[in-house]
Amino acid sequence: MKAEIIAVGTELLLGQIVNTNAQYLSQELASIGVDVYFQTVVGDNMMRLQEAVKAAQRRADIILFSGGLGPTQDDLTKDAIASVLGRELHIDRLSMDKIEGFFRERGVEMTENNRRQALTIDGATPLKNETGLAVGNALVQEGKYYVILPGPPKELKPMFEQEAKPWLLQHALGGSEMAIYSKMLKFAGIGESALETRLIDLIEKQSDPTIAPYAKEGEVTIRVSTKATSESVALVKLDAMEAQIQQRLSEHLYASEDVPLEKVIVEGMSRLGLTVSAAESCTGGLVMEMLTSIPGSAATFKGGIVCYSNEIKEKLLNVPHDYLEGENCPGAVSQEVAGVLAEQVRMIMDSDFGLSITGVAGPGYSEHKPVGLVYIGIAERGKETEIHELRLNGNRETIRIRSAKAILYRLWRRLVENEKE
Repeated sequence: MKAEIIAVGTELLLGQIVNTNAQYLSQELASIGVDVYFQTVVGDNMMRLQEAVKAAQRRADIILFSGGLGPTQDDLTKDAIASVLGRELHIDRLSMDKIEGFFRERGVEMTENNRRQALTIDGATPLKNETGLAVGNALVQEGKYYVILPGPPKELKPMFEQEAKPWLLQHALGGSEMAIYSKMLKFAGIGESALETRLIDLIEKQSDPTIAPYAKEGEVTIRVSTKATSESVALVKLDAMEAQIQQRLSEHLYASEDVPLEKVIVEGMSRLGLTVSAAESCTGGLVMEMLTSIPGSAATFKGGIVCYSNEIKEKLLNVPHDYLEGENCPGAVSQEVAGVLAEQVRMIMDSDFGLSITGVAGPGYSEHKPVGLVYIGIAERGKETEIHELRLNGNRETIRIRSAKAILYRLWRRLVENEKE
């Protein structure tokens, strides 16, 4: 079945609060096999609310509402739905008793507008609110299923789990539960477009499982999904698709779950008993921050130096002066300096690996070198130092993140090779 989520509240449109309810409800609906096709946000306005309900009726079987159930005059969700459905509103007695008891127990006079929180659409099933006062509603009309929930997440989540979800399973899904199961495949060292090109035939002919790639800075994720009656049945299909993808992209697929690359690296180094240190210039300690954000990194990360200035590169990391200054010198942004930084930090920290990054993050040129030119180095005990030149696009922050992710990818590849040895 197809669903639409309508979040009600002008504060959402103004950006004063984040719509976390839509994320939660989408995940919960997927778990019972309901596909969310649309998410709508509408302000506290009767006419626009009515229009949103009518639009959802044309394209969804199940319509879930969050917000607009409070005591004030701009809490209009039930009023708008009742109007569109041609139904009246009445006070739910049990809900009203709870509201009156709430004020009585606190010795506070209840204002008349609080009665609005007990309003129920004629013919609807009241949904109890265990953590708040506003009653929810669930009803069916002309083959459409309506679920009305409060806005505060601490009220919405328990109401959905305890009241709305069982109602949907019984009335909308006939007691059956065909859940959606997914695997998140994580890739590094490859862009979204290049990854899609390698998998284009699988993507174009997909039916079940489905394949959905999406990217964030420095990493790409593929969500492989299927509907099944049980996890064991789903895993047969998901594992088969993962095997096909793995065969084509083994050098980039670093995890079969939604984890960051740095977590896989820390766990891998810990397993192999290896250590790492870093010397960072243009990234300003970003690689170190990524690694040390992972629990257990203390066993693998020995330390690092943020060598932003030439003076620190020379004094603390022994970069030769004539590499940094002078006519026809390589300059701080060069493969020569990246190599020295990686080797020196490894020796100073006595680690198995030494990482280095030096480059131009922008916004302006440095040493007459373009923005996005970055050199990364990996020195490994007993092995030849590896240097890579990067030509990155984007703003300052994007270049810093992509540089950090690029060197972590190269480190991960080294770890994979070490495990094979």
